[in-house]
Formats: sequence, C-alpha cells, structure tokens
Amino acid sequence: MGQRRMKSLIVLIVLLMVLIAASTYVITMHNSLFIQPQVTITVSTTTSLYQIGVLDTLLNDFNNFTHANVKFNVLAKGSGEALRLLADGSACFAFVHAPSLELQYLEQGKIERLAIFAYNEFIIVGPRTDPANVNEAQNAIEAFKRIYYAGERGLARFVSRGDLSGTNVRELQIWRLANLSPEGKSWYLKTSQGMAQTLIMADNIQAYTLTDIGSWLKLKNQGKIQNLVELEKDPSYLLNVYSFYISKSPACNNTNILNVAYKFKEYITSRGQDLIIEKCKGLLNPVRGNETMVLQSWEALTKLK
Repeated sequence: MGQRRMKSLIVLIVLLMVLIAASTYVITMHNSLFIQPQVTITVSTTTSLYQIGVLDTLLNDFNNFTHANVKFNVLAKGSGEALRLLADGSACFAFVHAPSLELQYLEQGKIERLAIFAYNEFIIVGPRTDPANVNEAQNAIEAFKRIYYAGERGLARFVSRGDLSGTNVRELQIWRLANLSPEGKSWYLKTSQGMAQTLIMADNIQAYTLTDIGSWLKLKNQGKIQNLVELEKDPSYLLNVYSFYISKSPACNNTNILNVAYKFKEYITSRGQDLIIEKCKGLLNPVRGNETMVLQSWEALTKLK
C-alpha cells in the first residue's frame, strides 16, 4: 500500500512539473506576441512645426497614448526639401505647409496625404517705424508693393528665407501676384535658414519679413524679438495649412511603417486635435470643426503660382 502511494505521489509530482513547464511556455509565447519590435521612421518636417515644439509633443504623445514602439528620426527642413525627401523615400512621413508644391508631388503619385490637421496664418512683420506704411495696406499684395517701392527708395529692407520653404513659397507667390520681382535688389536679403533665424536677422537690421504666426509668437514671448511689430494679416492670401503625408516610395512600403502611418492618421485627427488645443493655443489651430473651410483654402492655395 505504501509503495502504491509513493508511485502515485511521484506521478503527481511529474504531472505537476509538466503542467508548470507548459504554462510557462504558453505565458512566454503570449507575451512575445504583444511585445512590439521597435519601428524606426524618418520624418521630414517644416521648421516652423519643429521650432515651436508641436511636432515633438505630438510624436511623443502618440507613442505614450497608443503604446507604440516607434523611434522617429526628425529632419527639420523647409517644406520644399521635406517634400523632396519624402518623394524619394529618404523620409517616410512628412509634415508640411506648401500646398502648391504638395499638389505637384500628389499629381506625380509620389506621396499620399493622410490628413490636413492644423492651420494658422502668415503675417507680415516689420520695424516699428514702418517706413513702407504696410499697416495701411488693404491686403498682402498691396503690402508687398509698398515694401518694394520703399526698398527702391532706400527706406526699407526685406529678409527672405530663400530656401523654398512653405513660407518662402508663399512669399514668392505674393511677389508674383504683385507683378514685382525683388530678386537681385540690394534691399532684398536671403538667409537660406529657418524661420527663427530669419526673424532674428530681420529684427537685428529692422527689416520686413513674412513669418508664420506660431514662430513669431514663440520668439516674441521668449523676448528674442525687440524691434519688429506685426503689421499685416490677410486671410485671403496668408492662411497657412499644415498636412501630414506618407511616401509612396518602395523604401517606405513596409507593413510596420504603413501600420504606424494609419494609426497616426487616426491619432492626429482625434486625440491630436485636443493636444493642439491644449499645448499650442495661439500658435496653431486644430482643423476639427473647420475641416471644410481649411480644405477649400488648401485647394485655393494650390492654384497660386
């Protein structure tokens, strides 16, 4: 009888060990299914979104909120360069604000727009003395004409980014609408740098420039702008629309990247809108509630040559 009990006990112990081993294996396999491998995605972005801090805020919150495991390598460029990098697959995501350039790449089938997610406005800023009387202009076109003729009289200077950024593209479009070309004029200066550097240079020499309002307010609030004031707004020609794109290059045709792209699209049109309201008040506006208006504005801006 004692031997039978001993054998039964040994069998039970063996069975128990087998069950424990099997359970450990199942738990390990279950957990491994939910441990997301890190995905690395190169992002090209307009400098304005980068410099005012909104892009880092959105990308970090996306990872935290969705529990995604994504490493975003961000390249802050002008929109022209950001779109070029996107089109050739050097970057898989892009955040830009140059509708006419965006349309060119869309028509070539090289990029896909996933969302228009935010907007603000460009403004014309200049010296407090306003030698070109820009504050009396009826619109942006008239303001540029006043700056041009004041420049020709030696009364004013204009600082351009000169980098094919979204801001620079809009500036050039307004010069063309005014039927004027400042190229080569001694009073027309180019920085070939970002918005912050361009604003600081304009402030240092008390010149006019075109800027997105987010970059302007950020530097103004930091006390880095002392000599310039806001002079002209124009909702017809100076609305500034930000869009999120994905590259259609084979280099980005990866299941993990595409999954992140569509998850980020869902995020930026929902929770991301709330975050823009919370973190970017005065600097950037979410499109929620104004989707039709902003889309129509984007379409109108694509027609500016």
